[in-house]
Amino acid sequence: MNSSRQFDVIVIGAGAAGLMCAAVAGQRGRRVALLDHGSLPGRKILISGGGRCNFTNIHCEPSRFLSQNPHFAKSALALYTPQNFLELVHRYNIPYHEKTLGQLFCDHSAHAILDMLLAECEKGRVEHIYDAHSLQIEPTGSGFYLLSAKGEFQCESLIVATGGLSIPKLGATSFGYDLARQFGLNVVEPRPALVPLLLGGADSSWTQLAGVSTLVRATTPSTKTTFVEKLLVTHRGLSGPAILQISSYWKPGDPIHVDLLPDQPILNQAFTLRRDISTLRQVLRTHFSQRLADHLTQAAAPAGWSNAAIAACEASLHRWPFHPTGTEGYLKAEVTAGGVDTANLEARTMQARTIAGLFFIGEVVDVTGHLGGFNFQWAWASAVAAARAV
Repeated sequence: MNSSRQFDVIVIGAGAAGLMCAAVAGQRGRRVALLDHGSLPGRKILISGGGRCNFTNIHCEPSRFLSQNPHFAKSALALYTPQNFLELVHRYNIPYHEKTLGQLFCDHSAHAILDMLLAECEKGRVEHIYDAHSLQIEPTGSGFYLLSAKGEFQCESLIVATGGLSIPKLGATSFGYDLARQFGLNVVEPRPALVPLLLGGADSSWTQLAGVSTLVRATTPSTKTTFVEKLLVTHRGLSGPAILQISSYWKPGDPIHVDLLPDQPILNQAFTLRRDISTLRQVLRTHFSQRLADHLTQAAAPAGWSNAAIAACEASLHRWPFHPTGTEGYLKAEVTAGGVDTANLEARTMQARTIAGLFFIGEVVDVTGHLGGFNFQWAWASAVAAARAV
């Protein structure tokens, strides 16, 4: 330990939350080191939003987040709002636009956000230490001792921003969860979230429509959670914003109900003259693409042409049941739900209740946002909460 380098604060993980936290802590006059087991910072930032980084959402509210404690995120989100982050974006003259539903994207490359965060770290004189793998951490009487492939370090405050298990090709690991357990903290079982769903069995025929997209209302009957957005059929199942959103609430074995034309009658009075399959196909083609309409003509055809049978057909189109066999897993999941139990953390500071100087921020915590910039806002907000507390 005598040969170890001393810092006030060490942040583990050079993603969105880690970079933000290191920058803010450094600019508060703290001597900060930012450690990462990889060789480059912000890799997830660079691929987000199709390479344009959906960096926040102007409609950020606690109701847009999942957690075993739905109230936990309120303090940090109130402390650092989307407007606060926008002030930083404006300071760096980064052009951006609102896409839909309050989602803000860079006009050009996501590199603009990463470069901004690195510049903020430079202002705070943050020391970047990459390829710091094989990391071991132990508590000391005055803080923490760290041993890694890049040497030994000591600090008073340790901030864990290691993310979740999503997108392992970018270096995602369970390190943050393992560390939390090492220090006696509970971890809510992680699971893939914002992830495409797989179809099998009777639903397999839908995969023949790969590439078809349509606006739907997707609902999980068990939680009554609903999203009205686009559904995309894939060669393995279902994706698109509506499905990614609902996937965070879906539980294995549960169905998903899909309204294929939200708030609109589909069949209406179309069968007043002729009641046959060709009329059904014609009507469906006025609402859906030809491929989807033709599929539904076969899949939803009524058993007969009575008023009751046609009404049942209409009802089925507004409550089409899918029975997912699973998800595409962490390989395709945008985020990881679950994580360090918020019951173990102080909501205003993100500090562990039982271990002074130990903090967890960002995706590693059991706070998961909806699709559309909310997870980045949680990264910024939780990072600032911890940085102002060290």
